Amino acid sequence: MGNLFGKEKPLKEVLRENKRMISRAVRELDRERTSLEREEKRLTIEIKKAAKQQQMTAVAIMAKDLVRTRAHVTKFIEMRSHLQSCGLKLQTVKSHQAMADAMKSTTKAMMKMNQAVDAPAINKMMKEFEKENMKSELMQEVMGDMMDDAMEQDGDAEEEDQIVSQVLDEIGVSFGQEIPDAPTLGTTTQVEQPSQGGKVAVGAADSSLNDLEARLNNLNSDVPKA
Repeated sequence: MGNLFGKEKPLKEVLRENKRMISRAVRELDRERTSLEREEKRLTIEIKKAAKQQQMTAVAIMAKDLVRTRAHVTKFIEMRSHLQSCGLKLQTVKSHQAMADAMKSTTKAMMKMNQAVDAPAINKMMKEFEKENMKSELMQEVMGDMMDDAMEQDGDAEEEDQIVSQVLDEIGVSFGQEIPDAPTLGTTTQVEQPSQGGKVAVGAADSSLNDLEARLNNLNSDVPKA
């Protein structure tokens, strides 16, 4: 019926039909082999019975039948093995066909995905995003400066200096002094006791003084404006 109108059956259907046919043939061989084994047992009993009765002619004839029966049983077993081997080959072909179909579907899906992804458009979009991001950051910076200038009032600088001086006084450092360096092992460093309002007086190098001034400038610039 599959080829009634000239339509070719798919490979999957052909493999299923062949497998079904092989399974049916194996079952028929098993039935025939079982029947021959029963006949073999019957002939064996008959041969023993005729031998006890000294019927040697009948014994010889039944012995020939027994030999033929056993030969057919062996052939059926061999044929069954061949059919099972064919079934395994068909199963292997079916697995290969399934793998080929899966690879075909995967290839089609990958082709559609590659066609849907436009690499130049993505590259252009990333460049535009980077450009707009830089514009946004620049606008935020300009607006922040404008807001600072607009919100700044007279006397803010003096108040900021007062706050810095207060913080430095709390930690025992003034504008004309520096934070003493920690003494290192193997060297002798003399540190004078705090005097005059708890301020520290130590001898230091010009590089340390410059570092302190830079840190003070950073602190001054980080103080929030009112």
